[in-house]
Amino acid sequence: MVFLLLVLVAAWRFKKNSEQSRRRVMQSARGSLPAVTILKPVHGMEARLEENLASFFQQDYPDFEIVIGARSADDPALAIAEKLRQRYPKVKSRIVISGPPPWPNAKVYTLDKMIALSNNDYFISSDSDVRVGADFLRNVIPPLFDRKLGLVSCLYRGDSAGDFWSSLEALGMSVEMPSGVVVADMLEGIRFALGPAVAFRRDALEAIGGISATAGYYSDDYVLGNKIWAAGYQVIFSHYIIHHVLTPRPVARTLGDQLRWMKSTRHSRPLGHLGSGLTFAMPFGILGLISAAALGHVYAGVGMFVAAFLNRLIQCLAVGWWLLRDSRAIRLCWIYPLRDLQGFLVWAASYASHDFYWRGEKYRFTRDGKIIAQSREAGA
Repeated sequence: MVFLLLVLVAAWRFKKNSEQSRRRVMQSARGSLPAVTILKPVHGMEARLEENLASFFQQDYPDFEIVIGARSADDPALAIAEKLRQRYPKVKSRIVISGPPPWPNAKVYTLDKMIALSNNDYFISSDSDVRVGADFLRNVIPPLFDRKLGLVSCLYRGDSAGDFWSSLEALGMSVEMPSGVVVADMLEGIRFALGPAVAFRRDALEAIGGISATAGYYSDDYVLGNKIWAAGYQVIFSHYIIHHVLTPRPVARTLGDQLRWMKSTRHSRPLGHLGSGLTFAMPFGILGLISAAALGHVYAGVGMFVAAFLNRLIQCLAVGWWLLRDSRAIRLCWIYPLRDLQGFLVWAASYASHDFYWRGEKYRFTRDGKIIAQSREAGA
């Protein structure tokens, strides 16, 4: 209940600040907008990949280029990239082949090769499973005109693949993740970034020693924001909401991905991750129901369970629908309590080991949050 109250206050605060930020952005003259390089690392085919990449080619922005990077020239995602380059010939774009990665984080190695080819001072790094509106650049770049600000990150709505489990996961993206972000913003300010889309300037990147400073971590996005903050820059979340598009996959793969993300958070923010176990409601509602019933207080137990259930409904509506404008948060708010319970179980499982699999490769987290690549399949 305490966490829910914090979420409600923080969501109201974030929405109020976002409206002010949106008005300031719209006051920026189009002629003052700088050239931007969009960095899009890809790795294999994904659902709706063409639609996702196309949304970046369709930007209503005066001067931008798109750099698409892959490890190998035979990556199937490059066929989609080349198709879009032919469809949008007026958009400056290029493809970069990075080759086998010598760094633990292969994506960061590719990003390093991509950044080296750009002469621009403003960058967008975005995952391949992200879709944005045509006004994306117009909204996220102007805040960086403030030289005290080094990085802008974005909240995101989860776009379900259509099946039950991806619907649960998408709700988590639209409710659980932004709830934690807005509370963190209210209590201590933003000291990290979320990887789906980040905007930053070259001087902020150079202040931390370049993108290679994040090469030893799985959560390179979190570390990028944290290091830029530690270098003396402010880090914020934009008022602009993007789409995180899910790919259809078996339930075991879905849970495995969620477990990997939880393990990453555990090693990036160990104390914060431990405390997040208290932010779930349904496990405690179930515990109250069982323990009270065992003591003969059935109605009290049912009351605690219902209170937990309503708690998650309110959170889903307040954050998912009211703050992020995700209409599915209304239709599916009744299943969000199940997502809350699932999130708790994955959180508990995150303490079981330090190993994880990522794109066909086995890694291990070290105590300081870095990763060690224990196997690399040929051509992966």
